[in-house]
Amino acid sequence: MPGPGFNAALPIFISRQWTGTLYLTFITKTRCMQSFQALDWIVILLYFLLLAGVAAWVITRKQKTTEDYFLAGRNLGWFVVGASIFASNIGSEHVVGLAGAGAGGKIPMLIYEMHAWIVITLGWVFLPFYLRSGVFTMPEFLERRFNPGTRWFLSIFSILAYVLTKVSVTVYAGGVVISSLLGIDFWFGALITVVLTGAYTILGGMRAVAYTEAIQTVIMVIGAATLTYFGLEAAGGWKGVKESLPDGYLNMWRPNSDPDFPWLPLVLSSSIVGIWYWCTDQYIVQRVLAARNIREGRRGTIFAGLLKLLPIFLFLVPGIVALALKTKGELQWDSPDQAFASLLMNKMPVGLRGLVAAGLLAALMSSLASVFNSCSTLFTVDIWKKLNPDESEEKLLRIGRRATAVIVALGIAWIPIMQNISGVLYEYLQSVQSYIAPPITAVFLLGIFFRRINSQGAIATLFSGLFVAILRIVAELLKGSLEPGSLLHRFGSMNFLSFACWFFLFCVLLCVVVSLMTPAPAAAQIRGLTFGTLTPEQKAANRNSYNAWDIIFSLVVLSIVVLLMFRFSG
Repeated sequence: MPGPGFNAALPIFISRQWTGTLYLTFITKTRCMQSFQALDWIVILLYFLLLAGVAAWVITRKQKTTEDYFLAGRNLGWFVVGASIFASNIGSEHVVGLAGAGAGGKIPMLIYEMHAWIVITLGWVFLPFYLRSGVFTMPEFLERRFNPGTRWFLSIFSILAYVLTKVSVTVYAGGVVISSLLGIDFWFGALITVVLTGAYTILGGMRAVAYTEAIQTVIMVIGAATLTYFGLEAAGGWKGVKESLPDGYLNMWRPNSDPDFPWLPLVLSSSIVGIWYWCTDQYIVQRVLAARNIREGRRGTIFAGLLKLLPIFLFLVPGIVALALKTKGELQWDSPDQAFASLLMNKMPVGLRGLVAAGLLAALMSSLASVFNSCSTLFTVDIWKKLNPDESEEKLLRIGRRATAVIVALGIAWIPIMQNISGVLYEYLQSVQSYIAPPITAVFLLGIFFRRINSQGAIATLFSGLFVAILRIVAELLKGSLEPGSLLHRFGSMNFLSFACWFFLFCVLLCVVVSLMTPAPAAAQIRGLTFGTLTPEQKAANRNSYNAWDIIFSLVVLSIVVLLMFRFSG
C-alpha cells in the first residue's frame, strides 16, 4: 500500500490539486527567508498591468452569442489554443508540488509530466469528432453519441467535482500563495485572487481567459527558466547536481514489486487518467473546441504537447537542484515542499525573484480562470439550456455570467471550510476525480473506436464506475477498522496504480458486454461519430486538415518523450 507521501502527491499529478500541508510549509518557509525588494515589486506590478491591459482589450470586444462567450467565437489560433491548454494545466500548487517531488525522491511521478503524447492524441484522435459534431461541451458529445442520460450524468458530476475540488483548492491556494509571497493577510490574498480573476472571466468569457493565459504562459516559462538557470549555476551545472545525489535517484522506473511505484501499473494507470484529463475533461478540451478549425486545434495540441514537456525542466529540476544544494550545505529546508521557495528566495537575484513570483501568480490565476469558465459553460449549456431550450442567446449570456459569479462566490465560501476540513478526508474527496477516470476513459475510447457500443453500455459503465469509486474511497477511509485479509480490506488497501488498471479493465468489459447484449445503436445516430461510421467526405476532410509539418512536429514530441524516459532510467 502506498505511503502517505504517495497519497498526498496523487492529486497534483492527476487532478492538479494538492493538500493544505504544501501551502503551510510553503508559507512558513517563504516568510523565514529574504523578503522582496523594490525591484521585485515593480516586476510584479508590471505583470498585473500587462494582464489588466490584455483583459481590458478583450472585454471591449462585443459578445453577442453563447459561442462568442464560451468558445471565443470558435476563432482561436493554434498559439493561443496551445498556450491556454498549458496554462490551464499548470497551477501554482502544481509548480511547488512538482519541485517537491523532485526534492523528495518521487521521480517516478515524472510519468505524469510526460503526457505530451496524450496531449497530441487529443488533436489527432478526439478533436475531429468533437469539432465535427459542433458541440460546446463533453457531456453534449456523449448525448450525440449515446443518449441524454449520459449527458446529465457527466455534466452534473463534473460541476460537483469542480466546485468541491478544483474551485475550492485553487481559491485556497491563491490566498496562501499570494499572502505568503506578498506578506499580506490570507483572506485579503484570497479575495484579491478571486475578484481579479473572476472579474475578467465574467466580463470577457473564454476569449479573455484564453488570451490572458497566453500571456501567463510566457511569464511562467520565463520565470521558471530563470530559476532553473540560476539554480544549476549555483549547483555547478547538471553534472554537479548528479554528483550530489545518491546512485539511482534519477531512475523513474521501479520494479513491479515496488510497493509505491511499480512501473507497469504506473505506465498503464497514468495513461488511463491522462486520457480522461487531456482528452475528455471539459476543463482542458474547451480550449480546442474554441479553435477556428480542426487544423488550428490540432496544431494547438501539438504546441501544447511541446509546452507540456517543459515542467520537467522548469519545475522538477529546480527541486532536484534544491536537494543537491541542501546536500552541499548551501540550502536548508525541512520538507521537500519547501524546496521551490528555498531556491527562489536564496539563489535568485533581486528583481528576478519578482519575475518568478509573477510566474507563480500567472499559474494560479490561469488555472482559476479556466475552472470558473468551464463550470459556467457546463451549467449554462448542459443544464440551463437543456431545461430551457427556447431561451434567447441574450438571456443565456446573462445566465453564463451569473453562473460564473455564483461559482466565484462558492469558491470564497469554501475558504473557511478548507481551513478546517480534515486533511485525510479532503485528500480522499479529491481522489473522486482520479477514481472516476477509468469509466469515463472507457466510455469515450470505446464510443469512438467501437461502433457497436450503445447507450445502455455507456450508462451501465458510468453509474457502476461511480459506485465502485465511492466504495473504494469508503474502504480506504475505513481500512484501519476493517478486518485484515477481508475482501473489503484488500479492496481498500490495493495499490492505487494497480487498482486503476483493474478498474479500467472492468469498465471496458462491462461496457462491451452490456452493449452486445442490447440492441445496436441506430446507424443515423452514430454517423460520423465513430471511426467505423465516417463518410468518404469526412475522411477526405480530415486528411486535408494536416500536412507534413504537423506530422513531423508530432513525431518530435513523441521522440522527446521516449528520450526522457531513457534519460531518467538511472
